[in-house]
Amino acid sequence: MRFIITGGTGTIGRALASDLLSEGHEVIVLSRNPVKGKAFLPPETRIVGWDAKTAEGWVEWVEGAAAIVNLAGARLAGPNPFKLRWTAKRKNLIRDSRLHVGQAVSQAVEAASKKPKVVVQASGINYYATGDEIATEETLPGDGFLSEVCTTFWESSTAAVEKLGIRRVIIRTGPVLHPESGPLPPMVLQSKLFFGGPLGSGRQWFSWIHPADVVAGIRFLMDHPEANGAFNLCAPHPLTNAEFSKVLGQVLHRPSTFRVPSFALRWLFGEMSTTLLDGVRAVPARLQSLGYPFRFPEAETALKDLLASS
Repeated sequence: MRFIITGGTGTIGRALASDLLSEGHEVIVLSRNPVKGKAFLPPETRIVGWDAKTAEGWVEWVEGAAAIVNLAGARLAGPNPFKLRWTAKRKNLIRDSRLHVGQAVSQAVEAASKKPKVVVQASGINYYATGDEIATEETLPGDGFLSEVCTTFWESSTAAVEKLGIRRVIIRTGPVLHPESGPLPPMVLQSKLFFGGPLGSGRQWFSWIHPADVVAGIRFLMDHPEANGAFNLCAPHPLTNAEFSKVLGQVLHRPSTFRVPSFALRWLFGEMSTTLLDGVRAVPARLQSLGYPFRFPEAETALKDLLASS
């Protein structure tokens, strides 16, 4: 079967592409820089160049495809506070990159005579308001910048495919634990240098997920025709930042008592510090109700697996 992935050079996209290829499927990755994309993806991957705004040049691959997985979008945060700081220009890029890609996906599906069976649309648990309330898929959206990005620009971007009779699955993904990218590497480095501990109050929730469960969860939702609408893609046992820092310290055999003050993070990261100091307490209610078996439901086993060579 043929699978099309946008954002295929990112952490999730690469892992998903490798998993599909390992089973003999055809994988098409749309990339604005095909030459650069080859360095990140298995050689069996077919990389198709596009402008990330239109369906021009890749509609032919949509014909008869099993699924389109839309993961594309400018990064929300990163370790370099000066490169990714949320200026007005950066915010517009975050919004527009998601909207334009999703609209292009919708255009491609509409133009295809033999349409894909399902469109998987990326989103995030930032859809919900931060705080102690448990967020299921039935919880109303929040009202901050990231909630606006998820609702208005990301999830809505491919809504048009539903009017074409295409099943659409929205994955509201939590922070993905990966040893080489995302939130984990700086936390590991901090801990190894004996400066591990909570950020700010430490009471903010951290609804993490192991990358193996991200890939397996997406595959599970694609394979189950009854799966429709939004699904929280996060582990069933979220922790507060302080709790997660403690577990990480135990796995690395380091203390977790050094607290990074909130004002320092706000000064360094500006508005982007909300990704560190505020958190959503999300649970994968709908995914569990369908019977998805989490491979790593607990943070300790997930971290031991990811940091086995540390």
